[in-house]
Amino acid sequence: MKRLRLNVVTKLFAATFVFVFLLYALILIGEKFFFERFYLNAKVSELSQAMASFPDEYAKLPPDKHKLDKMVGTLMNRTDASIAIVDEQLRQLNLDPYFLEIKAANKNQVITLPLKEMKRTDLPEGLHVGDTITIDGIYMDENDTIMKPIRIARQSPSTNVSENGLTRVTAVISELMLPSHQRAHNPFYQDSLVADQIGPWLTQQYDEITQMKSGSFIQRKWTDPWSGVNYAIVIHRFSYQGGANYILAVTTLQPVSDAVSMLTSYSLYATPVILVILLLLSFVFSKIITKPLVTLSHSASRMANLDFTELASIHSQDEFGELSRHLNTLAGKLDQTLKDLTSANVTLREDLKHKEKMEQLRKELIANISHELKTPLGIVKGFAEGLKDDVAHEKRERYMDVILSEVDKMNELIMDMLELSKFEAKAILLRRQSFPVSEIIDRVAASFQLQLANKQVRLWLALPEETNVWADPRRIEQVIVNLLGNAVRHANPSSEIRITGTRERECIRFRIENEGAHIPDDQLTRIWEQFYRVDSSRWRKSGGTGLGLAICKHILDLHGSYYGAENTVNGVAFSFTLVENENKGGNDDESEKE
Repeated sequence: MKRLRLNVVTKLFAATFVFVFLLYALILIGEKFFFERFYLNAKVSELSQAMASFPDEYAKLPPDKHKLDKMVGTLMNRTDASIAIVDEQLRQLNLDPYFLEIKAANKNQVITLPLKEMKRTDLPEGLHVGDTITIDGIYMDENDTIMKPIRIARQSPSTNVSENGLTRVTAVISELMLPSHQRAHNPFYQDSLVADQIGPWLTQQYDEITQMKSGSFIQRKWTDPWSGVNYAIVIHRFSYQGGANYILAVTTLQPVSDAVSMLTSYSLYATPVILVILLLLSFVFSKIITKPLVTLSHSASRMANLDFTELASIHSQDEFGELSRHLNTLAGKLDQTLKDLTSANVTLREDLKHKEKMEQLRKELIANISHELKTPLGIVKGFAEGLKDDVAHEKRERYMDVILSEVDKMNELIMDMLELSKFEAKAILLRRQSFPVSEIIDRVAASFQLQLANKQVRLWLALPEETNVWADPRRIEQVIVNLLGNAVRHANPSSEIRITGTRERECIRFRIENEGAHIPDDQLTRIWEQFYRVDSSRWRKSGGTGLGLAICKHILDLHGSYYGAENTVNGVAFSFTLVENENKGGNDDESEKE
């Protein structure tokens, strides 16, 4: 069966009406049935927690009624409830939770505040310890220490004698316990209800109350027959001195009833406002209807220009949502197809460039190898023909030396090419360890003593103490041999070569500087290429294969070194960095594949 499809406007108005109606109805139902229950449960839970800790505090009290009154008064103010303590026969203990303790004539007196005869308005506002008050009342004991107040005032009276035969006392408050201003209703009236009305009610519930287990609670709702105000009663049973006792808490539910009544009245006044809001929402939503059309139009326009970066974001189950999904699917497929074509085109171009580069490198390599081997092979051939033609005996030794020398050069070239091919194939891993690089420099320098002496070149070393580095010693020796050999070959006769080392942060920078011809600035970066020479016409005279610096570049790259060459005032300087042993990094177990 085909599903009935509603138009967008109908769905919009129906959804708006149902949503607002349900929301409004839920608010009214919550106000009517749940808010009062929630308040009651929260209040009972608060009272139960406060009453659970009362027995332990009550058991620790000394037999002093005044301290018990103070503890009960504190609990009443904290829980906004009237408290009574009942014995096993449901008889209430005589408690005076509200009092004023004053000091007059060097004697402490307690002014108990009667619950039935007093109202909150009978007390001066804002009484604190240290205030001076005047009390007219009647003493209730023979020692004149407990007074029943009739009138309490702040201002000093015009006479020290009270009217109507009452005793007047002017004194300073040393301690007080008064109803908190946070109490919801008239606390004196509520507290008097516990004695006058709740007491008889307890007698009616005698069987149920006395059957409670120690530590358990019961909860009841009670209505004042005179005022009609609802109260919540919570009774907790506890053991005291071997007998059963009960603590009774009574709290008014009038605030929540007033709140519910006010909320109900407010809802009636809010109905016209809600209707206005509903009209506004309908107007706004009718404007929103055009938004999908605009979105789809923009999406189609972008697709026409092959722009698929922003898709239509409509996910409804109506015609707009269906059209949006189809457009997004089409855009995604077109976009992916174009990306695949673009990627394939880029890959094809890169492959062509790579092939062209490899072909160029192959041609250059063949040309370089041919060039490098042509001269020594020609020399070997010429001298070999001389030996074949049976040259003079005294020339044989020199011919053989030349042939062996050229063979050594070709062998050196081939070995360097093999070494370089390993680096380029990434078949070389390092064997890092801590070692003093100064020992390698000394050993390499000693191997160049003959060349240095032939050119009358002096070698000057300036290395820091404890030059331990974290590197592959054999590979670093290759670097030093190549760089020092390069410096010796291109050094001016009777000059000086300086090898220095300086600490830079976490590494040591080594510098090999000679005195000789400069390298053109535009060729300083090309000297690290294989077979590259600044002056190709002089390479036979100076020696070398043209691969030494390329090999150095690969070794230093593996070490993560910063290296380079620069022209100085009198010559050229090569430098590179190595990590000090204290800051070593990498894997101690790196191995070398060859």
